[in-house]
This record gives sequence, structure tokens and C-alpha cells, in this order.
Amino acid sequence: MLKKSLIALVTVLAMAGCASKGAHNAQDNAIPTPVDNSSTAGIGSNTDGAPVQIGDMNSSGQDVGLFDAAAKANVIYFSLDSSDIDSAGQTVVDKFARYLQANPTTKVRIEGNTDERGSREYNVGLGERRANAVVSALRTKGVAAAQLSVISYGEERPAAQGHDEAAWAQNRRAVIVRQ
Repeated sequence: MLKKSLIALVTVLAMAGCASKGAHNAQDNAIPTPVDNSSTAGIGSNTDGAPVQIGDMNSSGQDVGLFDAAAKANVIYFSLDSSDIDSAGQTVVDKFARYLQANPTTKVRIEGNTDERGSREYNVGLGERRANAVVSALRTKGVAAAQLSVISYGEERPAAQGHDEAAWAQNRRAVIVRQ
């Protein structure tokens, strides 16, 4: 009897642990709405209402402002098989260029990413072209080459899981990360 009770208990616990996995909200696959960070002085406020500057970190050492990954303020999205920066991406580049010029000791890494379609070799190359397009745009705006580095992850670091256009659109990106 004890053996059957233990088996039943283990089964219930295993099912309860799996219940939260795989339950995805349709909103999870939506293409993120660009964040309006148009002011160079400050871009909003943090959770305690204090103003947030574009390069700030919170008390936990997490990036906020332009480097806020949760708000996707540091992401540039691309069209399928393209490394051309659109107007929304150019807005992100302009903000980072102003910040990097004002903070010449700050270094960033541009991470190129692709969706899952295409061969591994093609995707690594496309991710690198995307990252280099961002570097080129930043350099054109006067950012020093010593402040910039590039890495391509290809399809290896998806922002969204899924095999549809909504997920693929989120994965075709370059991410600017503080080093």
C-alpha cells in the first residue's frame, strides 16, 4: 500500500511540475512594440519613480535605460534575409551613438542573430552582417571603433521559441550589450 501511495504522489508531483511548462500566452509571440526613448537626458522612471538616465544601472546592477533588455530598448530588428537597418532601427542607432559619444570609455558588443531558417553557416554569416551593419551605422555617427565589438550567434540564441513568422521576426535582430 505504501508503495502505491508513493507512486501516486510522485506522479502527481511530476504532473504539477510540468503543468506550467508549455502554456504560452499568444502575447508571448507578438513582435515587440518599439520603446520610445527619444530623450537623451532621461527616458522614464524606474519602479520607485526615480528618473532613469539612458546608461544607468539599478541598485541590483541590472541595466536600465538604453541597455534595458526587458524593454528591448537595445534591440534592432531586421527583415528576412536582410542586414539593412530600417527607420526604427536607425532611431535606436542614433540614441546609442549619442550615448557612446558622450561616454567614450563605455564599450558595447553588438550581437547578431537570425531566425532558424537557413543553414548554420548562412545564419552565422547573416548574423555577422547584421551586427556589422549596426557597427557601421554607429561609426558613421562618430562612435570610436575601440568602443565596439561584434559577435554572431546565428540562430543559436532565439529571443522567441516557435516556428512561425511571429517568432522568426523577434529572432531576426542585433542586440547592443554593454561590456
